[in-house]
Amino acid sequence: MARLSVNINKIATIRNARGGNMPDVLKAATDIESFGAEGITVHPRPDERHIRYADVRALKPLITTEFNIEGNPIPSFVDLVMEVRPDQVTLVPDAHDAITSNAGWDTVRNRDFLKDMCKTFKAAGIRTSIFIDPVPAMAEGAAQCGADRVELYTAAYAEGYACDPSKAIAPYLQAALAARDCGLGLNAGHDLNLENLSYFIRTIPWTAEVSIGHALICDALYLGLEKTVKEYLIRAKI
Repeated sequence: MARLSVNINKIATIRNARGGNMPDVLKAATDIESFGAEGITVHPRPDERHIRYADVRALKPLITTEFNIEGNPIPSFVDLVMEVRPDQVTLVPDAHDAITSNAGWDTVRNRDFLKDMCKTFKAAGIRTSIFIDPVPAMAEGAAQCGADRVELYTAAYAEGYACDPSKAIAPYLQAALAARDCGLGLNAGHDLNLENLSYFIRTIPWTAEVSIGHALICDALYLGLEKTVKEYLIRAKI
């Protein structure tokens, strides 16, 4: 059964659109935990257009479940993670001007860099996950970098799910099998939603964690935040 980590970036985006502190990102995080979520994910970017570095620092003492910080390991990000010491860091190769994450790491071409990053974070007791495309060689490369887990970038799965679920999931299953064979834990995230999440978990039941933000917050506009968190939890446990 996969654990649900809720990405709260979109809540910060709404706050930042008007200034002030509405909605309150810290309260939202603790409320989401109280509704049953098993983790909180944040993805601070250099321009701080949603989650700010100050938010990350303020969240750390409040989170009672699992705290996952994801992002491109530029020096300022590395310094933040080493200061805050979350439960997990997820390395994502997004450009500074990317609207959202749009690709996984080439773990072969970037092996030396990623190996250094994994060594740094793991020495601090932080579980380290590498964001990858659904390619077995990338999972194998992540293992060689010293990662604890990989997170499969699920945008292509979500895009293809409506037309042909079995075809959409096929490369993810192969990458997930490769990760398991290498002894890596498995996470997944990006565009997972109430329609496609259960099928993913049923097909790859050893998924340890899903990180969901955009779709969950969109659903909460109609269902309410508490009910939405509970609906995602149901689908993560199927």
